[in-house]
This record gives sequence, C-alpha cells and structure tokens, in this order.
Amino acid sequence: MIEDRLGQRIVSGAAAEEDLRMDANVRPQRLSEYIGQKRVKENIAIAIEAARSRGDALDHVLLYGPPGLGKTTLAQIIANELNVTIKTSAGPLLERKGDLTAILTSLESKEVFFLDEIHRLQPAVEEVLYPAMEDFRVDLIIGQGPGARIHPFPLSRFTLIGATTRAGLITAPLRSRFGIVHRLEFYDPEDLLIIIHRSAKILNIAMDEGGAEEIAKRCRGTPRIANRLLRRARDFAEVRAAGRITRAVAQESLAMLGVDENGLDEVDRNLMLALIEKYGGGPVGVGTLAAALSEEEDAIEEMYEPYLMQIGLIDRTPRGRVATARAYEYFGKELPKRQTRLF
Repeated sequence: MIEDRLGQRIVSGAAAEEDLRMDANVRPQRLSEYIGQKRVKENIAIAIEAARSRGDALDHVLLYGPPGLGKTTLAQIIANELNVTIKTSAGPLLERKGDLTAILTSLESKEVFFLDEIHRLQPAVEEVLYPAMEDFRVDLIIGQGPGARIHPFPLSRFTLIGATTRAGLITAPLRSRFGIVHRLEFYDPEDLLIIIHRSAKILNIAMDEGGAEEIAKRCRGTPRIANRLLRRARDFAEVRAAGRITRAVAQESLAMLGVDENGLDEVDRNLMLALIEKYGGGPVGVGTLAAALSEEEDAIEEMYEPYLMQIGLIDRTPRGRVATARAYEYFGKELPKRQTRLF
C-alpha cells in the first residue's frame, strides 16, 4: 500500500507505528490544548456549544487535508468536548454493507463515529451512510428473492466525523450530507514551535530555542513530522551531544537523515530533479513522472506535491506539472529561456 511505503519516509505525514505510540502521549485532549488551525478550532467550538445548548447531536463533520495535520486528534477532541465516547474505523476496513451496519446500529445517542479515509469506501457500503446520516436509519433487507422486503431500522442520533486526504474523491451525495466541512492547513512556524516545546516537555527532552527553531523549519508544516524529527534529534543528542538538542545538534542530526533546511528529503529532490533535468521543467503529466520515478501517481499527488506546491517549487497546470523559477534557483539550475518568459 502507498501509505505503508510512504510511512517509512522520515518526512512523510503518514502515520507509522512509532508515531501512533507517541501520539497517545502528546496528543491534546481539549480544544484549549489544540495548537494551530485557529479558524477551524473557533468554528468547531461554536458548533459544539450550539449542539450542547440544544441538547442535540453535533452536525456531521468532514475534515480534510494532507496527512499528519491532526484530523484524528481533532475528532477525539470533539468527542471529549461533547463528553461522549468515540468509535473509530476506516474506509478500507468496511468491505461489506453489514460491516458498517453493525457499527451504526451499535451507536448510542450523540455518540461520535470517526471514519478515517472515508474516500476509500466501497460504493455499495457508502450507500448505507446516506439514510443513516440524513434520516438516522438503515434499511435492512429481510428475506431473499422476490419475497425480500426492506425494513427501516431507526438509529440513535449520532455524529459522523469523516477524515480524508483526498476530498476530491468524495462523491457529491456523501459530501452534501456533512453540515460542517473544514480543511486543515499546513502549520505556521510559530504554532510548530509551541507544539515542539510542548512535546519536548512531555517527553523530558532537553532542548534550547535554536534546536526547536531548526526542527520547526524542517518539518514541512506538519506536527507529526515535527514530533518524529524531535525524537530522531533526541537520539542523536543522547549519543553525541550530552543529551541536549541545540541548533547545531539539530542541524547535524537532520542532515544525517537527509532532511535539508526546507524539509526536503531524497525523494523530493529526485522528483524535482527529474522534472527539471529530464523534462526541461515541464509541463509533464503526473503519469510520466510516476513512471520515471518508479512511483505511483497517487503517491505523487497525495504525499509529495502538496508541500512542494506550498513552498513554491512546483505548479499544477492543465497541461501537467511545471517546475517554478524558485525550483531552478533552489537546485542551482539555470532557468531555460522559454521558462523565463513564464515567470
């Protein structure tokens, strides 16, 4: 699977097993502890307060954005703020209608059901969600053949929180049933510094401001990557630097991991150099790039491109991917004359 392979990259936002163990220790439990995503946090706080005052279940919530930005954490915080339990699953795990029906019928009043990778639901399974989200019922088929009949089974009023890295793959009928839809953005360096210092305190890691700034600069605007780099810098510091992460220690440890000053690793550099050197800076189709790198198209679109676009190294155009003038400058390459006219 793409997620399994990309999870091995030090700068991948996909969760590895080690990340999941650490997340349990440093994950905030309340909205007041949740750092960043100010607009999203404020809107969700209002929606939660409104639901409380009505004594009703919160509207269904869709959270989307690149991996590692806190969608799962935010879902758990919402359940905590509502003082209800949360049941979790993922789109690829629900292979049959009965799998989803069993979960839905077990939900209690106002309970939260978190469904990760919701874009990967099978179409037949997704159809079960339509009446469940809109009318709080599931249609059970009793009997077989011509004598089969549909029996509507009422559900408790629950809140579905869906999470996805690819909102564009969610069908219109499913998306329209979410009352609250928010995109999580990459984090600002200031918010990342707060997160890194908080994690270091919880994990008893000795670190000065310079070390934290260096990690924040290289973590691609993603808290999960920030925490992962923090752990690797801690390991290096314990072995070679008396256990304290300074700016110099952070720089040396992350350089050993192949993470440069802007958070790019070897995979990112290979992609950009292929685009610049093999294809003259583009435009080139994502399928062609994927073949040149022995990668999958989904991996490039989901995991590599969002951050490269965020820092201005690559553009998506109707004709394909294009390396920007900044990309040529970043990699020390001369901008072709035809490209000069474009920028």
